[in-house]
Amino acid sequence: MHLAVEVRTAEPDGAIVVVIDRRLQLGHAPDATRPGRRGPVCDHAAMYQPGHGRFRVAEPARQLAELAAGVPATLVTHGPGGFSASILPMLFSPDEGPHGTLRGHLARGNPQWRAIEAAAGGAVPAAVAALAIFDGADAYVSPGLYPEKALTGQVVPTWNYVTVQAHGTVRVHHDAEWLRANVRGLVERHEASRRVPWSLDDAPAAYIDAQLRAIVGLELLIDRIEAKRKLSQNRSAADVDGVIAAFLHGTPREQAVAEAMRREPGRHER
Repeated sequence: MHLAVEVRTAEPDGAIVVVIDRRLQLGHAPDATRPGRRGPVCDHAAMYQPGHGRFRVAEPARQLAELAAGVPATLVTHGPGGFSASILPMLFSPDEGPHGTLRGHLARGNPQWRAIEAAAGGAVPAAVAALAIFDGADAYVSPGLYPEKALTGQVVPTWNYVTVQAHGTVRVHHDAEWLRANVRGLVERHEASRRVPWSLDDAPAAYIDAQLRAIVGLELLIDRIEAKRKLSQNRSAADVDGVIAAFLHGTPREQAVAEAMRREPGRHER
């Protein structure tokens, strides 16, 4: 899968215009060297990280495991009709494959799995490029939370967040026992903390069998994991403390970001 994005800044107000070359479908990229092109097609773009490197994650697989245990993925694929994206919980198996494997399922009525098979062009197994995005805590950061505002006024708003991107190839599964194992694994993971956990065996077997016929399995073999923790590491210790102090008394979303910021290693070493 290839995608060309051209960024222009020639607008009078300095606005950035993003132009997407819609001809790049099913891996057929136009000749990057033909006359009139402003640059090459990038087919292995990495997640943006500022030059200071403070948002990088030393162990992205560990960050993926932490997020996958509690939040769903946004699975993005590209097929004959363009991009498709679905939100679904996925189980991460770090020891299966070079960088681990993610497994989940979609409703059979969801057209994304058919687009995956169509993009594979009849290959068996039908495996195509995919991206699974897991987003953790995030919140808007007001410049008013920085002590620096009172000192110099040289502050601007930003957004703090934690995210992981798992790149790889995804294939479709229709086997009932594969689906049963995936559903059971997801149920056991998310019911484990409940006082009275629900079990797949609590429902009538015939009912579960019917439900399994209504879903399709997805397995993503990961070939690259990228992670980013943008938690004000580029600010002074005083500014970081100002954000944490405000967020601890804020919304649940802000409180989650404050806890992530407090856990960030070396935050008082700047």
